[in-house]
Amino acid sequence: MKRFLSIAAIIIVVGLLAYPKVKGFLAGSSAAAPAARGESSTLSVEAFFVRPDTIENKIFTTGTLIANEDVELSTETAGIIQDIYLEEGKAVNKGDLLIKINDSDLQAQFRRAEFRLNLAEDRESRQKQLLDKGGISQEEYDATLNEVNVLRAEVALIEAQIAKTEVRAPFSGQLGLKYVSDGSYISPNSQIATLQDIDPIKIDFSIPERYASLVTVGSKVLFTVQGIEKQMVATVYAKEPKIDSDTRTLQVRARSNNKEGNLLPGAFANLELTLSTIDDAIMVPTISLVPELEGQKVYLVKNGLVQPSSVQTGLRTDLKVQITEGVQPGDTVLTTGLLQVRPGMSVDILNLRED
Repeated sequence: MKRFLSIAAIIIVVGLLAYPKVKGFLAGSSAAAPAARGESSTLSVEAFFVRPDTIENKIFTTGTLIANEDVELSTETAGIIQDIYLEEGKAVNKGDLLIKINDSDLQAQFRRAEFRLNLAEDRESRQKQLLDKGGISQEEYDATLNEVNVLRAEVALIEAQIAKTEVRAPFSGQLGLKYVSDGSYISPNSQIATLQDIDPIKIDFSIPERYASLVTVGSKVLFTVQGIEKQMVATVYAKEPKIDSDTRTLQVRARSNNKEGNLLPGAFANLELTLSTIDDAIMVPTISLVPELEGQKVYLVKNGLVQPSSVQTGLRTDLKVQITEGVQPGDTVLTTGLLQVRPGMSVDILNLRED
């Protein structure tokens, strides 16, 4: 009996000591429950006021500058260089003589052929007069005339061979470094110099195949290169008629003015291409989107109460996304408190953005 009374006394003392703490805990829990259910509290949030905006559908890619015309100067015949007229780095016009190969043997052949031709033409002229008077037969005259034509062809052939001893500029442009000297022997495989036309300059780049139909001749391209701070403009003038099956891209070529000659072939370029412009686009901050099983949604605030709305998205920028369905101009979209709000909940908007 004494032992039982001792245990009972201990239990009573512990209960008396614990009662104040248990009472406070129960009171706190009962007070927090309504707040947790959102029945008597208002959440402070930030929101975005939707206004129509203009956006551009852009893609960013890279490309390479190439010359408008580019050629490795070479000769059609082998021989010793007699004269060099090209100056490294200088501009030349189409047809300017750059290299002359020794052609003394061809010049001798040309003079001999001219003498023979002159003699044959004189004989043909006299026989023509005799033929008109009946002094010779038509057959004799035709043989002389044929000899004249053969000699004329021989002279033309030698002239063509002499022309091959001259290296002329095939187009107007700027010369590069030369790799030959007076008196050196060159052949068709010898490296002489380069000639490039760099005004205008061309830009080669590629775009993903899904944008192929949006890029047309006349499309404007903004580009920058290292060493030049300003942004320049090029115009698309041609594109491949097929998609590259290996990379699934379309090769495009644009052209830009280069009157100052600052843009050099082979340079790396960063390009910005505007595919289309959308007026009255509905744009909301990207952070306002809430993913769900069937897509995405945003929380609208109407009359101070939260209302969810499923949306369809379009183009994206760094900070905003286009809404094509589910939001209208004039709506207010929540940007904070997205994990705490519930449909029908009352909210207090502390900061309403409009930009």
